Amino acid sequence: MSKLGNLGARLYRGEVGYDFVGKRKIWYAVSILITITAILGLAVRGLNMGIEFEGGAVFNTPKTSVSVAQAEESAEKASGHDAIVQKLGDDAMRIQIAGVDIDKSDRIKAALAKDLDVKAADINADLVGPSWGEQIANKAWQGLAIFMVLVVIYLAIAFEWRMALAALIALIHDITITVGVYALVGFEVTPGTVIGLLTILGYSLYDTVVVFDSLKEQSKDLTKQTRFTYSEVANRSINGTLVRSINTTVVALLPVAGLLFIGGGVLGAGMLNDISLSLFVGLAAGAYSSIFIATPLVADFKEREPQLKALKKRVLAKRASAAARGDVVEDGDFRGEDEPRGSVPDDDATPAVVGPRAQPASRSRGKGRPSGKRR
Repeated sequence: MSKLGNLGARLYRGEVGYDFVGKRKIWYAVSILITITAILGLAVRGLNMGIEFEGGAVFNTPKTSVSVAQAEESAEKASGHDAIVQKLGDDAMRIQIAGVDIDKSDRIKAALAKDLDVKAADINADLVGPSWGEQIANKAWQGLAIFMVLVVIYLAIAFEWRMALAALIALIHDITITVGVYALVGFEVTPGTVIGLLTILGYSLYDTVVVFDSLKEQSKDLTKQTRFTYSEVANRSINGTLVRSINTTVVALLPVAGLLFIGGGVLGAGMLNDISLSLFVGLAAGAYSSIFIATPLVADFKEREPQLKALKKRVLAKRASAAARGDVVEDGDFRGEDEPRGSVPDDDATPAVVGPRAQPASRSRGKGRPSGKRR
């Protein structure tokens, strides 16, 4: 078995683990800082809306030896508006100019043909009206709202409303960061961006639902034992699915990174930039939020319930009592000093059963008591 596979098995069995939930205040602070940065970038720089949303003309030229700077200067001089010029892989160019009508488009096309030393008939001009872009934006917002409502309803039925609320907060967190990165980087927002943004919502939910399913299974009859608190069970759920989450995220990110850095950066395909950046940032943010945001939030919400508050007090009181007696006590792994690892101490109520990985309860022998059969 590979080292990563061996680590995953040990994490799943609870032999090793990192206290994600216990350090949740750190992750909350990091997320708040990142979110504030994204909101500030959005407020200060704003989104670079594409021609599809603002309306205007797009000119696709054939192969030319003119530089991007020269083409941009020529387009702005001919139109009187700011122009966005992208050089494509075959030395062709894509020139976008906002606020251009049909009559003005013909004049710009003739001027570009002269300055770029190409035939006017070889320049393809497409006009986009602002009303079309407004319709696309409205439908995108409607689709996002419907998606959010359906997600909350499904998670509330499949799990519970606290998990649905935590997943919704994580989704808003991911969308805010992705949109903020777009504002900071200055990439153009096109229908491809909207498609990518809607796509990442499913990826973001995938890891979250996997952890929630494990948490739901492990927290059955939790109040009937005094070995684990709800936060500790939530932490075990994260660790148990950690390697799986990392593997799925890396496998998903690799092809998207190829689209972003090779397709968009090297080959200069503009549409690939629009889709791949939203996918790349959204996938990374979704993996982060499922581990560091969604599940810790569920633990915070659940431990406000009276039953789980009382459970936490009982668990801590029992550990304090064991520590006073000189027994070895580890958070989330309560047992006596001479009790073998993996055994569960005797409980006054019901044997400790926390999820499918817990082992049958056994009474720990007292210090100095002889072992073996009594003669």
